Amino acid sequence: MINVALPKGRLGEKVLKIFEEAGYTCPSIHEQNRKLIFENEETGVRYFWVKPSDVAIYVERGAADVGVCGKDILLEYSPDVYELLDMGMGKCRMAVAAKKDFQDNTSRPLIVATKFPNIARDYYMKQGRDIDIIKLNGSIEIAPILGMSDVIVDIVETGKTLLENDLCPYEDIVDISARFIANKASHKFKYDAITALTGKIAAYVEGKK
Repeated sequence: MINVALPKGRLGEKVLKIFEEAGYTCPSIHEQNRKLIFENEETGVRYFWVKPSDVAIYVERGAADVGVCGKDILLEYSPDVYELLDMGMGKCRMAVAAKKDFQDNTSRPLIVATKFPNIARDYYMKQGRDIDIIKLNGSIEIAPILGMSDVIVDIVETGKTLLENDLCPYEDIVDISARFIANKASHKFKYDAITALTGKIAAYVEGKK
């Protein structure tokens, strides 16, 4: 039995569809009930829904053998897992954004508001730029508008939210998409099953390009 951590929400629904198209169906997951774990002995799969940002934790700790999470989570938290496949879904980018008239004053640390302090710190460290990070959890677009930060580092999909708040993308940091990951011990002890699953998913994803 392969334990699969699925991210709740729209991405998770798409991921589940791919798994089922690849032959790993589980009828009980479509039933209207309050169950948290769904399994199908015939296909050898057990699914459970978790918060997207928690998928990597479940996989790293071995509660799940495999799972799907965003590349942003992998970069921010550096979980000790194997990254097996780029699912080619949930595409967006991590970017620096600022007010349209922003000019960097290099005589002082750059004030950066972000939900991703490790990604921001690593990016600016490579540039040799001193920064002061403000860790926020909600909508961070308001930070530069109120003068609390010079820039923000956040996920940008269409850029519409930025434009509506008189901000614009300033620099792209890295492309983001959903990744198929595996627990390292599970990958060793369930190698054949996980490799077969990875191959079928890869074939499906490649066929959709």
